[in-house]
Amino acid sequence: MSTPAPPSPHVGSRPGGRSARVRAAVQRATQELLADETNEPLTIPVVAARAGVHATTVYRRWGSIGELLTDVASSRFSGAIVVPDTGSLRGDLERYASDLAKDLGDPDSLPLVRATIGAGGEQGASACTRERQQQLEAILEREQARGNQTPTVQHVIDAVLAPLYYRAIFTDKALTPDWTRTLVSHVLPD
Repeated sequence: MSTPAPPSPHVGSRPGGRSARVRAAVQRATQELLADETNEPLTIPVVAARAGVHATTVYRRWGSIGELLTDVASSRFSGAIVVPDTGSLRGDLERYASDLAKDLGDPDSLPLVRATIGAGGEQGASACTRERQQQLEAILEREQARGNQTPTVQHVIDAVLAPLYYRAIFTDKALTPDWTRTLVSHVLPD
């Protein structure tokens, strides 16, 4: 009687395999369609056609356009902004707000944020802001480790993060460096 061969290391998920290629193609197609600014509604069949895959494949993996956009946003915004370390809380928050303003002003980012929040609801909004909140928490925790008092995370979100997203998503007003510094001054008055 022979002993069975050990299972192949390729059984199950295949990192870098077909699934990864399909995910990358669908995410790229979604971002391209959003950047095209066509009047055609973003639907799974339209995304699938652009990605060169069957719509059933996209429906099976994501289920809805909201879930697809949430996945694309989570991937796109993960690690997009480095948490600054200038040596001071004011400097860190000003750099952070400026970097976020640039990211939100990017012609590829803003349509994705708008579409994700529009189609993904609360889950979509979380995909666009979850990492940003974690970055703010890291900035405040580092300042506390320096032995300094800090505002609450929620206060910084309300005074810095929320106005940045609101202005970017709902207005045509520029996210200028002077304006982002003003936001920080609401949290850390002179």
